[in-house]
Formats: sequence, C-alpha cells, structure tokens
Amino acid sequence: MKVLRLSKDHRKAVRSVIQAIILTALLVLLFRAFFVVDKYIPFQEGDRLKQGDPGFIALSYFGVDRAGTSSLISTQRLEEHMNALKRNGYVTISQKDMTEYYEKGTPLPENSLFLMFEDGRRDTAVYSAKILEKYNYLATIMSYGQKLEGKDDAFLMPKDLKKLKKSSFWEWGTNGYRLSYINVFDRYDHYLGELNLQEFNAISQYLGRNYNQYLMDYIRDEEAIPKETQEQMKERISKDYQLMRNLYTKELGELPDLYVLMHANTGAFGNHEKVSEVNEKWIKELFSMNFNREGESKNDRKTNPYDLTRMQPQAYWYPNHLLMRIKADTGKDMIFEEGDEKRKADWEILKGAGEFRNSQIILTSEPEGNGHLQLKGSGTFKDLSLTVNFTGNVLGIQRIWLRTGNTPEKAVIVELKNNVLSVYDNGSCISEINLAELDGKAFKTVREDELEALKGAVTLYKKNSQLSYSIEKVEEEIRHKTESDLPDRDYIPDYQINERGSRKLDIVLTGSRLSVNIDGRNAVSDLAVSNVEAGALCLESAFENFGYSQRNIADDVYDGVFENLVIKDSSGNTLYDNRLKEGERAFYEIRETWNRVINWFIKTL
Repeated sequence: MKVLRLSKDHRKAVRSVIQAIILTALLVLLFRAFFVVDKYIPFQEGDRLKQGDPGFIALSYFGVDRAGTSSLISTQRLEEHMNALKRNGYVTISQKDMTEYYEKGTPLPENSLFLMFEDGRRDTAVYSAKILEKYNYLATIMSYGQKLEGKDDAFLMPKDLKKLKKSSFWEWGTNGYRLSYINVFDRYDHYLGELNLQEFNAISQYLGRNYNQYLMDYIRDEEAIPKETQEQMKERISKDYQLMRNLYTKELGELPDLYVLMHANTGAFGNHEKVSEVNEKWIKELFSMNFNREGESKNDRKTNPYDLTRMQPQAYWYPNHLLMRIKADTGKDMIFEEGDEKRKADWEILKGAGEFRNSQIILTSEPEGNGHLQLKGSGTFKDLSLTVNFTGNVLGIQRIWLRTGNTPEKAVIVELKNNVLSVYDNGSCISEINLAELDGKAFKTVREDELEALKGAVTLYKKNSQLSYSIEKVEEEIRHKTESDLPDRDYIPDYQINERGSRKLDIVLTGSRLSVNIDGRNAVSDLAVSNVEAGALCLESAFENFGYSQRNIADDVYDGVFENLVIKDSSGNTLYDNRLKEGERAFYEIRETWNRVINWFIKTL
C-alpha cells in the first residue's frame, strides 16, 4: 500500500491549523471563565406551588472578595453556599415575583430564595457574577445614591449597574442615599456627634453600639437632647429621600422598587416615633417593598411587604451553618453537606451536622444547642495521647470527650470556650486557664485605652471643623484622665463574633493523670482525674449565649472545627489519623499555592 507523505509545507500548515484550534479553544475557555455568557432562566410556571404558603427566604450578603475578609465572603465560600442551596432545591425569585405574591396572591415555588448583595461594591459584582451564572441565580445589587455621583473605584457606577442589569442575572435595589452616623458616642460615653463613613471607620476601634444611622433618630447633643425641631428633622430626612429619588432617576432612569432601610430591627421605621412616621411616609410613597428587619430569613403572606426580614450570612459560615439557620427559620429538613464519605464513615453523628473536608472535621451545632460526634469503635479507648487543632471561631465552645462510657456525665472533657481552657471530670470543672494569660499578652490599662479614644476624637475634630463637639472640651477630658488618681485596671477587649481561632492541643491521658499543652506551652500538667474507666471519644461544638452582637444580631449556631486529629494509644500505636496523606497533602498545597497566585494577580493587575 502506498503511504501518503506530506510535504514539509503541508506538515507546517497542518501543525499551524492544530495550534490555531488549540489556541482558540483555550481563549474560549478563558473567556467563559471570566465573562458571563449565558442568560438567566426564571423558574417555570409549573413550579409554582398550588396549595399552601411556604413563603420565601431572603439572604443578604455584605459583599464578596476573592480570598475573603472578616466581613466579605470569599468566592469559594459563596459558591459553597450557593451549591448547598441548589442541592436543597432553592430557586431564585425576582422583585416582580415578590410584588405579585403580595399584591395579587400569585403563588411562588416551594423553595423560593430572594438573594441580595449590599453596599454596591464593585468587587461583589466581579467575583459573584460567574457563581450566579453557574447556579442560574438572580440577585439584587443594593447601592447608595451618594456613591453613584462619586468617583470611588470601590463602588459600582451607573454604567456598571446598567451592564449588570443587561446581563439578566441582576436587579437593582437601594440602601438609601447615604451611609453616615449621628449621635455617636465612644465606648466610654464620650460624645462624638455626627460622622460620615470615613470618620466612623477611622475611630470605629473605640466605638460600642451607642450611635444611630442618619435616618433613625433626631440629631442630639451629648445630653441626648434633640438639636433640631420636629420640623427640621422632617425636612432633613425628607431631603435624603428626595436626593435619592432625583439621583437614581437622573443616573439610571428610575428609582429601584426595593429599599433596605438602614439600620434594621427598630420595631418601626426608626428609633423615635416621629422619625418613624417620616420614614414610613417616604418609603411607602417611593417603593413597593422594604426590608426592615435582619435576623430571620423567612417571609410569607402574613409579612407586611414594608416590614420584610432577611438573614445576613457571615463570611465565616460554613455551608451547614447557613442550612442549619434556614432549617430553624422554615422548619424544613435540609440536605446537609457531608464531604468525604470515607472520612465520615468513621464517625456517628449524634446531633448537629458534620462535614468532612480535607483534614478538617466541621461540626455545626443545632440552634441554641450543640453538635455531637462519636468516633466509631472507640468504646474501649482508655489511655491515649492525641493531637488536634481547634480552628473554630474564638467565641464558642469546642470540646473533646474522653472515656465517655455508659454515664457520659462522668467523662473527662477538655473544653475551649471563649479563649478559656477548662477540664471537666465527673461533671465538675477541675481546671481553668485564660489563654490570654498563658500567651503572656500585655494589656494596656483602661485609662490608657480611654485616652487613646479621646485623642482619636481630637484628630477627627482637627480634620473636620463641622463636628459639633469642641476640641477644647475633649482636651480638658484628656488632662483630667491623665491627672486622675482613680484606680485603674487592664483593658481586656471583647472578642468579636467573627474572630477566628487557632489552637493546637496536645492531650495525654494515662490512668488517673491528664496533661494538656496549648500551642507547645504547658497548660495543664499531671492533673488528677477520677474517671479511669474506658469509654468512647466524642467531639462537641456548642452554641454560647454571646449576647448582642452588632455584626450578627441573632446567630445561635456554632461551627466547631477540629483539624489534623491524631489519636494514639499508650504504646504509640495510631488509633485514628485524620491528617492528609502524602499525595493528598501535595495536591492540596499545589491547589492552595495556585489559588494564592491567582488572587495576587487579580488584586495586583
């Protein structure tokens, strides 16, 4: 058979065609990776529920950052949330769907989700776009009117908002005209007056909760006496709504139908009855709907469309945290994320939800309750050593139960709660140590902190002569504090609900003696315990009543995270090892390194 031989020029031409095809394919893949090309497909008419009224849930995210921050959710975690919602059958609804639901009684799908992103941040739109496209989810992007006429690159401009709406995956909403604060006091009750967002952020480290958003109250003096008459208050608040209406109409051609009144949960539309009346008048005149509360996610026909409620998922929530909160609000069973099935098979879930990812065991508690896992086959564990990293948030409870027999209350328990290490034996606390003290952390005094707060106020006043409190008065307070003979004490700052924790525990339990090292330092040495009987090993995460948290008003679920858990018997034989194996660890490190490189390029270029 005669073999067909291509000439050198023909081979070169074929090679060029193949290279062109490969290059085109790569360009198409890159284009699809960074640009939205599909269109949003609304739910089908047949999906509407014929009977009953399950209502809908509303979720509102502060914003999105590729790598994530303490308040902005990472793209990875946002995708985990969206994937978990999709697996549970949630479909997004539009503002029109909500309006017709309330005005015409038009039914919604059984699992309806109204999704929002607040503050109109540019990075939110950039980093969430492909996720919305992937899951075919529609979202409303909120914005502040004042930002639309500025030149702050961090926020979406009118042309950006128009492009988003054209993509079909976005609708518009508004948080109001401005984000600024009145009646501001620091945590020592020093009056600061009225602050814009930049001034507020500059001194936020010294603030508590004693302040109002611009539309929430009368402007008051340091004695809480109104500095404006009722008519002046009405004129001031009305002007904000008029500015908002005029600006949106000018820049976008219309005022959005949806409003989110800042701040939430006042019980009305403001902190004062007369202020509430003014807000209510304008809200009902300009908008079809208003989110007026935060905390719970569920709304139904009993909910006033001007008093809607939303849940604000936090950047640190694992997907099961979100699902647990939705379950509590709706009463619906959820399909929780379980992760690695092989790793999960080693454990029995007694309460809560467990997700097994890489070397992490993420144990999500039930609302106002706990999560509980028991290691299968550990009923005969007695003398052992174990190493584990507790990487759940500082505020909350993470526990290791040892020798849990037929009477669990007699177990030896090593607990980390709100940065305090405790050991329990037979139901009693036998050791307790504040880890801030173990760390040898040096605290400034309360007087020093208060002086810093006052000096911060002076800096603000020198930059802005319009602020109402006099520099002389503050400087007099500084002199008084400096010269004061009042007794002083250490200033120990409150932990924030979103503050991440990371503690390595090494525990040795032999016979009636227990030792615990924290981060390589001895915390408990040769402590006597009464329970010497064999018993199972359990993990626990638990809700702790944190009280009011401005960051998250009504969260009652906790994610305990137990990482790199290794258990050995007294002879050094490995009983359980949840660390990544060599190949898994290499793959994980390559993936993480690649993600860091991509993050650097996106943020730098």
